[in-house]
Amino acid sequence: MVIGPNGEQMGTKKLADALTIANFAGLDLVLMNPGSDRPVAKIIDYNKYKYEKNKKQKEALKKQRENMKDTKEYQLSYNIDIHDFDTRRKNAQSYLEKGHKIKVTIRFRGRELAHTNLGKETMLRFAETLKEYSDIESDPKLEGKTMMMMLAPKKEI
Repeated sequence: MVIGPNGEQMGTKKLADALTIANFAGLDLVLMNPGSDRPVAKIIDYNKYKYEKNKKQKEALKKQRENMKDTKEYQLSYNIDIHDFDTRRKNAQSYLEKGHKIKVTIRFRGRELAHTNLGKETMLRFAETLKEYSDIESDPKLEGKTMMMMLAPKKEI
């Protein structure tokens, strides 16, 4: 089965006839589907075909990379110092500007479990300082001895 340069079906042809038609058009005869009962050959410019195939492949990789952005984890404590808090906020802000998600965790040890409300306040304060750059994807949740919250970068309008 031979397909012409404009996409029209030319019917079943012998190999020699198809090659003659391709040479006359100044193009190449490319076997598109070799494994079937009726092999399909197309008359196209092979270099242009390879170029467009590569271009589509690179575009697909770019989109895949965009979807696979990292999640950066920041560990806080409920009694974190102001300087440490600001340092983590600045680092998280730069990651959010790059389009990465942020996972904020607080691990409670021993008697600290009695003060989970202070940990939640610390997390909400962290999210409040980053509200220009992020939205809260999941609210602070206590899972065992760890409280976790997810921040996603703001959608650009």
